[in-house]
Amino acid sequence: MEPAVRPPPLLYRHRLPVRVMHWINVLCLVILLMSGLQIFNAHPALYWSQDSRDSTRIMQITQKQVDGQWRGVTRIGGAEFDTHGVLGTSLGADGEYAARAFPSWATIPGTQWLAMARVWHFFFAWLFVVNGIAYVLWTIFSGHLRRDMLPTRGEWRGIGRSVKDHLLLRHAHGEDARRYNVLQNIAYLTIVFGVLPLIVLGGWAMSPMMDSFAPGWVDLLGGRQAARTLHFVAAVLLVAFVLVHLFEVIVTGLVNNLRSMVTGYWRLPK
Repeated sequence: MEPAVRPPPLLYRHRLPVRVMHWINVLCLVILLMSGLQIFNAHPALYWSQDSRDSTRIMQITQKQVDGQWRGVTRIGGAEFDTHGVLGTSLGADGEYAARAFPSWATIPGTQWLAMARVWHFFFAWLFVVNGIAYVLWTIFSGHLRRDMLPTRGEWRGIGRSVKDHLLLRHAHGEDARRYNVLQNIAYLTIVFGVLPLIVLGGWAMSPMMDSFAPGWVDLLGGRQAARTLHFVAAVLLVAFVLVHLFEVIVTGLVNNLRSMVTGYWRLPK
């Protein structure tokens, strides 16, 4: 009779402050994204300039008539894409196509209600900022940044192998899985110290009140319309990061990873 194989021990991986701040971030990001899309619907175009003119427009979600019917189209630079049914036009509750940039199922609120979307967006934006500052301070002073997030010299030298492993969906097991790999570290550092601050600065730059608070600083981002574009692009990068993050969570063990982010305890992969 073969001896029973014991599962690897549970490790206490995520401390309580990290777990609480992670789930606050999840709530904030979902509501900020959906309410942000509703705000964007009010003027679904992006510009790279101080102001909004046709000559400075770089992206637009709109409609055009084809054979007597309205179809949704998205224009990026000089290229035009048929996005009928998703962007530009989408089915409403009455079963008819409605002219709106993002569909109602992707926005908060679902109806075209700009004022309420701004209320949702601003409230959760401040909650997100406060939570983000708390996370950065905790990461620095707890040693989490130095201990877990900054890649070592050896990890930098192995970045090519790490890229290859990710492309082949080969994930670390045993003791190698205890640390984040170098690509995870780069992604987390880029998001926390690059993309998220850019989102916040881009959002603040759209507020006329900030001009009176600190005159001229909006020009550092290229003007108010350029700041709005940077805010939108950074949000798209953040969504891309979240999708990759969710994919990795699923393929490396959904139950194990979810348990670690709820209870803190994580089982080392065999």
